[in-house]
Amino acid sequence: MTLAAARRRPPATRRQAAEAVRFRQVAKILGRLEKAHGRPRPGLRSEPLDELILTVLSQHTNDRNRDRAYATLRERFPSWADVLAASDGAVAKAIAVGGLANQKSKRIRRILGRIRAERGDLDLGFLKRWSDARAGEYLRSFVGVGEKTANCVLLFALGRPAFPVDTHIHRLALRLGLVPKGADAAAAHQRLGALVPGRDAYSGHLNLIRHGREVCHARRPACGECVLADLCPSRATAG
Repeated sequence: MTLAAARRRPPATRRQAAEAVRFRQVAKILGRLEKAHGRPRPGLRSEPLDELILTVLSQHTNDRNRDRAYATLRERFPSWADVLAASDGAVAKAIAVGGLANQKSKRIRRILGRIRAERGDLDLGFLKRWSDARAGEYLRSFVGVGEKTANCVLLFALGRPAFPVDTHIHRLALRLGLVPKGADAAAAHQRLGALVPGRDAYSGHLNLIRHGREVCHARRPACGECVLADLCPSRATAG
């Protein structure tokens, strides 16, 4: 099709054509990453409330410090009821290694307090019976719980086709042109959630993170080693 013919298309048709191109691009990207890294098998790694607290602890820190903070929290307070009964300061001290401890301790204890007040116990197992949309809306209703945190609970604790966007995936999405230049994390969640097929949410999430950690670094990306280099409009300028 000539450029002139493409311009004569109605706007809706042009948008549909552009969307189809993006879907094919995402499928190619995920396919190459799967060939390079394998296809991680979906599995539930924790109960919904455990995953929610774990993901709150992951905010603005790395996985290692998140896991250390979570392990110390559970060691000092074996049950969520113990966390709720403790002071903000005591909880902050337990999770200090994860950063932003004062903010996160208050956030965690207020989440627990609301669940206890609304449900009568400290358990989010009822979300397993709810639809994806209803469960996601409920999770996002907590102060400090955004798209990434809610989607992590949906994906890793409920086995739903949600697609969390962390810093690695956000960076890759910008470099690969999957989201508009300058798109923030909220926009990236919305865009990628629509582009990534539900069947590929789990493997795609993990493989994109792995690629971001091992190849497409925030600084000095290893473009010469990248299986996506020919698909990446940023390969000559990334760094």
